[in-house]
Amino acid sequence: MSNQVITMFYELKDANTGEILESNMQNGGISFVTGQGHIIQKLEDELLGLKSGDKTTITIKAADACGEYDSNALQAIPKEQFAGIELREGMELFGQGEDGGSVRVIVKAIGEDEVMVDFNHPYAGKDLLFNVEILEIREASEDEKATGMVAGAHTCGCGGHDHGHHHHHGGGGCCGGHGHDDDNDEGCCGGEHHKHGGGCCGKHH
Repeated sequence: MSNQVITMFYELKDANTGEILESNMQNGGISFVTGQGHIIQKLEDELLGLKSGDKTTITIKAADACGEYDSNALQAIPKEQFAGIELREGMELFGQGEDGGSVRVIVKAIGEDEVMVDFNHPYAGKDLLFNVEILEIREASEDEKATGMVAGAHTCGCGGHDHGHHHHHGGGGCCGGHGHDDDNDEGCCGGEHHKHGGGCCGKHH
């Protein structure tokens, strides 16, 4: 069922370890329009079976969340492509792929001439557990249907996960994307970030 507006609180955990990965329980609810690809489909399907006021726990296997871990997604990139960036292991970089789509990589190792980066999502291979509280589910307005965004609310939105070779700081993350800028927008359901934009509910760039 598309063109519904869902507003909710959430807490996201690693279903296997219990580690809290993200939470907006203290930061106000997030809102998004269904049927727009803003969140992973499995989570959206589960949410659409709920109603305002419902509280529940939803577990999503890695294959239906951020995907299984792919060792082939580790790549060595010439260090010259990171000119001007103060690299450190574990940091995440955002950029544009060869097809124009957004990419995010994690720096795994820094060599003399090459940088080993991981194109896997930070939550790849993790089963995700969402504790959610539905604040409201309603029909989207005509403007919301047209734009795919909820006017005047903290909203979610992100695209696909593309592999490419041009990286830079900035951009919003999804499903655990951590930018390294200093703006204080919180993420949504797996999209914690520190710049404009953002992810939502496990959907990944």
